[in-house]
Amino acid sequence: MLDDQTIAASSPTAWPAAYPQGYAVVDVETTGLARDDRIISAAVYRLDARGEVEDHWYTLVNPERDPGPVWIHGLTSDALDGAPLFQDIADEFSARLDGRVLVAHNAVFDWQMIAREYARAGRVAPVSQRLCTIVLSKELDLPLPNHKLESLAAHFGVVQQRAHHALDDARVLAEAFRPSLRAAAARSVRLPLHECRPLTEWTDRAVPRQSAGGYGGYRATSWRPTRKRPACPYPNPGRYEDGKPLKQGMRIAFSGDTSIERDLLEDRAIEAGLHVATSISRLTSLLVTNDPDSGTSKVVKARQFGTPVVDEAAFGQLLRDVEPASRG
Repeated sequence: MLDDQTIAASSPTAWPAAYPQGYAVVDVETTGLARDDRIISAAVYRLDARGEVEDHWYTLVNPERDPGPVWIHGLTSDALDGAPLFQDIADEFSARLDGRVLVAHNAVFDWQMIAREYARAGRVAPVSQRLCTIVLSKELDLPLPNHKLESLAAHFGVVQQRAHHALDDARVLAEAFRPSLRAAAARSVRLPLHECRPLTEWTDRAVPRQSAGGYGGYRATSWRPTRKRPACPYPNPGRYEDGKPLKQGMRIAFSGDTSIERDLLEDRAIEAGLHVATSISRLTSLLVTNDPDSGTSKVVKARQFGTPVVDEAAFGQLLRDVEPASRG
């Protein structure tokens, strides 16, 4: 854990000129993890250029459906019934985000949930960049046992009071982000900023609300539709080889944060004639990840199987010239 002297020493007078002028530290609680899940609460801590807290905001959000795993977030249908709809709080949310870098722990998840809610409301979130504190902690080489928020908080001596409560999670993250930002500035570390591309259209699927009878019958897969994609018409030609083009039919898996929204990246792969795989096996041709040193299950399996790995930028280049599948 960093002591006060260490944190003070990491607060340089000469601040990197390229660093953002303000941050919005965000946490959202949701009905689940799928693309059709909804936000049920949101919190934003606004920070200035050096990570000092300016103010904070919190709201419940009525998801107009089953609230999902109540035993995790504690928000029941009764608690959410009188809450505003997302379109009712979109203006206030926008005012908190406008002109700032969105900061979150596993930022791609929070950003995608936020972008989808704005798209449903026919709006666009005023966010152009995001910063993931998991990625930043790796850039700083912090000695964390894992990349959970509680581990990051413990490293900086931040006390977590209500885990999985959006306001407290955002507070904890804001308090842990400040010394992280100062340490980065002291070492002139380039901040891992990713582009936020908003959704411009959205088609919602009907999802049933919680029926009477309580929450004991909730099952994670009982009502969440998966995004059905057409089967790849080409046989798998095998693994990608460095220096050669991708070939139609190759099985491509993705892991971790991407600057382009995952759904869009997967759509591009499918349009090029590639097979998007949801897991890693010995048949996987290529893993795309911007963090090949992470300990995610996909990265670990890729190492075990010897699956080739490239980052998002390299994959984007490869998509420009995918070799046609062999005939016959």
